[in-house]
Amino acid sequence: MPEGDTVYLAAARLRRALAGKVLTRTDFRVPRFATLDLRGQRVEEVGSYGKHLFVRTPTASIHTHLKMEGVWRVYRPGQRWTKPGFTARLVLATADAEAVGFSLGLVEVLTRADEHTVVDHLGPDLLGPNWDAGEAVRRLARHPDQPIGLALLDQRNLAGIGNIYRSEICFLRRVHPATPVAAVDDLPGLVAEAHRVLTEAAHHPPWRALAYGRQRQPCRRCGTGLVVHLLGDDIATRSERGIYFCPRCQPAPG
Repeated sequence: MPEGDTVYLAAARLRRALAGKVLTRTDFRVPRFATLDLRGQRVEEVGSYGKHLFVRTPTASIHTHLKMEGVWRVYRPGQRWTKPGFTARLVLATADAEAVGFSLGLVEVLTRADEHTVVDHLGPDLLGPNWDAGEAVRRLARHPDQPIGLALLDQRNLAGIGNIYRSEICFLRRVHPATPVAAVDDLPGLVAEAHRVLTEAAHHPPWRALAYGRQRQPCRRCGTGLVVHLLGDDIATRSERGIYFCPRCQPAPG
């Protein structure tokens, strides 16, 4: 699943292509909004919150979520798409650009006043202008017995971390992913690390993985072969995803 930096960068691309311009064509390829036509409306801004992306006009907020396979691409008018047309779920066009959302996991249109309803339950946005580290720590600490590797994925604690960065954050802090939140020696330090990692990935891509995807490869610190384990059902997605770590640098909790 795309992580917060991917959505942040997608919003930046759409902002450059659409912000301040009038929509000349909108094509919502989802049944609920198939007849909706926002032609003539000006895109006021494009923003993201965690893994949620919003294209805002004076009256509407077009809300999309990439889920597992979604991607946004921007083309010149008439340029051939680089993804199959049947996977396009949303097209937003102006006089000089065509933004196409392929395989989007969610497409909906809200009033501007209702936009908050889809993010109110989320924790602080790691890449947002109002990032609140103290609130993120407080939310994580509400579940002291939960493994930190699962707590970091729960978007209700802090928004923007996926499977890649939870592996990277735990590795950098030398914390075993099964460590209960209450047993993490420096929870504020871990939250600060999360903010640093996501910010670097968003502003200086690409991120070079230190742990994620490197099963059986040597740890860059000690040379021990990295492993990947399942931590059980993620409370947010109810799916199992492996987390990568070094069994020597990140010893299991006693």
